[in-house]
Amino acid sequence: MHPVRWLFGLLFLLASLALAQPTLTVLTHDSFNLDKQLLALFERQSGIRLRFLKGGDAGEMLNKAILSKGAPIADVIYGFDNTLLSRALQADILQPYRSPELASLRPDLLLDQTFRASPVDFGYVALNYDRDYFKGKPLSERFADLASPEFARLLVVQNPASSSPGLAFLLATVAAFGEEGYLGFWENLRQNGVRVVSGWSDAYYTHFTRAGGDRPLVVSYSTSPAAELYYSEAKPKPAEPPTANLFLPRSSFFQVEYVGILKGTRNLRAAQRFVDWLLSRPAQENIPTQMWVYPARRDARLPEVFRFAEVPAEPARLSPQQIAQNRERWIREWTQVVVQGQSAEAVKARR
Repeated sequence: MHPVRWLFGLLFLLASLALAQPTLTVLTHDSFNLDKQLLALFERQSGIRLRFLKGGDAGEMLNKAILSKGAPIADVIYGFDNTLLSRALQADILQPYRSPELASLRPDLLLDQTFRASPVDFGYVALNYDRDYFKGKPLSERFADLASPEFARLLVVQNPASSSPGLAFLLATVAAFGEEGYLGFWENLRQNGVRVVSGWSDAYYTHFTRAGGDRPLVVSYSTSPAAELYYSEAKPKPAEPPTANLFLPRSSFFQVEYVGILKGTRNLRAAQRFVDWLLSRPAQENIPTQMWVYPARRDARLPEVFRFAEVPAEPARLSPQQIAQNRERWIREWTQVVVQGQSAEAVKARR
């Protein structure tokens, strides 16, 4: 065969193979991260090219998926949590898939019995404190103490209308103080000088004292102290993190993140293979030091640094049904009390 014809034939074959290789688009929140070499290995072994589309905070990402229902902008969505699970299911944007890997996951994470949303990881939205600031000072022992004079103007939280951890912390207060008490607690926090910001990054990297701010208490995650130590560039590396968790009873909200296949995908088999892989042990063991959450698999090993990623003894939990029925009202009432300055009793009287 003539060399030129052979070369053109080879190029045509390579182009045909490239066209035959499916591209799977995965819609994620902005915090999604996995090791690039691990992702490349999946692509080589599966023959599937991955394209990640970051959609903002978990709530913003889910809104984009719902608004594009019927003409989905992705094949798979990852990162909506149990505070948003009901919205995803009610919007009917997901199609069922019962992955064979589900048998290896923690059963308490399997909140969707329709198998449209598969749990990938879990964690706890928790109060973190700056160890140096509180050295020699008493820490609170009751959740309600955060509104006492000793903690005036020390706490920064996120707005639940715009932030996933902010919403989780609001739900923790509902679980802890009940329908009749949570607004009063927030009214007391407002009067005690709580600072409210739009999102986690602003709270942690601007207003928290570890970043040069003036607030030594911040709503973050139970894994944040472990991450602080892991990324520390101090020489030698300190024996413990500069931050710690403040696990007041029922102040830490149990959070589960899910993956689902979007209805209308043209890459169903590829989407199923990606879900299976995300739930497999190699991917699950990569999650802790990439996204700083706990893997959903029971047999996934945790890195050594996760001994500083403590688990609260009394986490706050609400069922997806409770959240679905009340989430928007709770956010509206919170806004009226904390942002608009209305009294808790006046807001409750209008229910």
